[in-house]
Amino acid sequence: MRLRAGLLLRVAFGAMLAIVAGSGAGAVTPGQDESGVVDQPGYQPTPEEEQLSGAFEKQEVFFRTSESPGTIVIDTKSRFLYLVQPDNRALRYGIGVGRDGFRWGGVHRISAKREWPDWTPPREMLARRPDLPRHMRGGIENPLGARALYLGSTLYRIHGSNEPETIGQAVSSGCFRMTNEDVVDLYNRVSVGATVVVNN
Repeated sequence: MRLRAGLLLRVAFGAMLAIVAGSGAGAVTPGQDESGVVDQPGYQPTPEEEQLSGAFEKQEVFFRTSESPGTIVIDTKSRFLYLVQPDNRALRYGIGVGRDGFRWGGVHRISAKREWPDWTPPREMLARRPDLPRHMRGGIENPLGARALYLGSTLYRIHGSNEPETIGQAVSSGCFRMTNEDVVDLYNRVSVGATVVVNN
């Protein structure tokens, strides 16, 4: 009787181990996501990796500010543009910013808006890059992309880009790049005269 009971216990224990092993094959252990990638404590993703994860996609976020709704606030350091909404909310867009030596700050107003704008590189840019065209008609190959918002009397713009992979990076000569999809969305939401606050 004792021999039979012991045999039954061993069979039951073996079955239980098989169930646990089978369920563990798809289980997620601490520090691991469903893809099997283990977290790396203290690891900071590069801007390129954040872009791939969707960190720079447009979204509505909590945003405490004293600026009025309709104001654009650009945070150069974090590489986000915020369109202020009522009730401490904002639409947040990922942007590309000026590289070292070309970042700036200040307050301006949108002085003009253009769809599929032409591009005429300024003299300062041509001095650095004599290979650039003197003028380029608007279109899909144009570096200004689908829309441009001109900032006061400066040479700078918020504009689209035919290089969406540069969003989240510091590569421009001072302008703020957006994906064409995002700049069209922003263009349709703001008017000439809107305030733009650039925090460097």
